[in-house]
Order: sequence, then structure tokens, then C-alpha cells
Amino acid sequence: MRPDPLRTGQQSLPFHQGASVQLGLIGLGRMGGNMRDRLRASGHEVVGYDPRPEVSDVESLEALAGALAAPRVVWVMVPSGEPTRSTVRKLADVLEPGDLVIDGGNSRYTDDGPNAALLDEKGIGYIDCGVSGGIWGKDNGYGLMAGGSAEHVERAMPIFDALRPEGPREEGFAHAGPVGAGHFSKMVHNGIEYGLMQAYAEGFELLSAVELVTDVPAVLQAWSRGTVVRSWLLDLLVLALKDDPGLAALDDYVDDSGEGRWTIEEAITHAVPLPVISAALFARFGSRQESSPAMRAVAALRQQFGGHAVRAAGPSGTPGQHAGPSSGTGSTQG
Repeated sequence: MRPDPLRTGQQSLPFHQGASVQLGLIGLGRMGGNMRDRLRASGHEVVGYDPRPEVSDVESLEALAGALAAPRVVWVMVPSGEPTRSTVRKLADVLEPGDLVIDGGNSRYTDDGPNAALLDEKGIGYIDCGVSGGIWGKDNGYGLMAGGSAEHVERAMPIFDALRPEGPREEGFAHAGPVGAGHFSKMVHNGIEYGLMQAYAEGFELLSAVELVTDVPAVLQAWSRGTVVRSWLLDLLVLALKDDPGLAALDDYVDDSGEGRWTIEEAITHAVPLPVISAALFARFGSRQESSPAMRAVAALRQQFGGHAVRAAGPSGTPGQHAGPSSGTGSTQG
């Protein structure tokens, strides 16, 4: 495996070396642009297209197809949903029989069947590939999960080998199954990621809440070697705390890009319990609320059945202030 970038004093291993291939790459953002750099560093020829002319190698998809020798391989790295579907439709018109399209974005796996069918009508192959590694993938390599036929996957293997981390292929690449399996695997990967991040975050909050622990970042960093909770995500949290020990510069609003929701929807369909991933997703929903109607309802119920103290709405509310009638029962329930 390539050394972790957080381990100082170590140099990255050289990129994979092998037979040079030619690739078209659509989408040169944070991920796509770094992938182009990594592939070129491996000796492969990459022709990139992006709507932003300052980063694009060609001015259009038609020009991209014209710059590649047949049979072509084109990797799509654009936002999921309609942007990807639209790009695949355009490629169906500009590519030729025998060409191959790889969708490396975070598409929902249910999009892969229709995309593959559309291209198949034109004699064009299709692979869906889940990609993990984020902005660190350029140096560390990307975890890859591919879906498609064995023939198509084998054809694209020099590209996968250049993008994956150094080390045994099976530790950074999987042919997960037929079309759709790659994106389904990446969806589950991201759902797990939600749960892991939430667990680290809750541990950080509890450590920070007590006076007994005086150096929370040091504790987290001590976990990064030799413990059962060590991971790259933990290393990234330690890195963030070095810059901002209390994370005071960040707002607590957390978005989600869809994969956690899709994972939970599939769990419901297949009756698979996912309490940790579900709780992590709902915690993100809670982070976006300026106030919680649900918790106001809970406060009202506690007051109604037990006479418990509540806070009045607004800045004047203090613990023990009653916003409405109290039953005075002295109940300890709830």
C-alpha cells in the first residue's frame, strides 16, 4: 500500500508502470483533474474534456472522440443524475461500435442498466466504476469497484491498475459483478463511511465535553496507531484538529450527497437492518435545522403529562421557565 500522506518523512512510491493506453476523460474537477494527472504520470495518454476551457484539452465531446484512436475508451467523471445521463446520451451519438464508456461518478446503480442498454444499441460497451479516494487519490491511489462484463473490465485493466493504490490488485480493485454492481458497492461503501464518521464525531464531542481530558487532539492522535479504531478517517480528523483544535471555524451544517439515503432505501427493500447508518444520516438532517419542531413537540408533551419545566421560545427562555400551564403532578416520567 502507498504510504499514508499523514505519515511525515515518507515518499510516495512510483506510479504503476505498464503498457501505455489512450483514454478520454470527461470532467476535470477535483477528482477528474487529479485522475488525469495520475494516469499521465503512469505513462498513459489522456485527452480531457471539461466545459471550462482553461482546464480542457479539447473544446467539445466531438473533438474528444476525434482525438482518440478507435476503439476508444472514455471515462465519465461528472456529477451523478442528469449530468451523467446526458453525457452518456451524447456519447452514444459521437462514439462508434467497439468503443467503451466507463462511468466513474457516484451514479445511482439503477441508472447503469439504462445507460448500458442505450450504448449497447450502438455497439458501445459500458462499465460502472465506484471510485473512492477523494482529493488524496492522486498520490495514494483510488479504491475501485467495477461492474460490467469480464471482457470490458479486462480491456480497461491498464487504466484501473494505474489508478488503484500500489500493492496487490485485490486490495484496491474489485470486479464486483455485472453492470450496476460497481455503483451498488460504492453506495454501500459510502453508507459505511457515514456511520464511521458519526462514531468518530460523537467520540470527539464526548471527550471535549469533560474537563478531565485536557488534550483531546492528542488522544485522537494516540489512537491512530496500534488501536482497533485506527483508520484513514481518524487520521483525517487528527489533521483537521491540528489546524483548528476545537473546530471552531466550521459550522455544524452537514450535507449529504445521496449515497447514504440510497443505501438505507435498499436496506428497506431487502429487509436488512442498518441502525448505525440510518442514525448517521438522520444526524446530518438534524444538523440542518435552525430549530427542531419535533423536539418542541417532545417538550410540550413532557410538560403536559408530567409538568416538567420547559424553556420559553426566544432568547429569554431559561431552564425552568414555563411556557404554558403545568399540571403540577410532580411526575418523574419522561
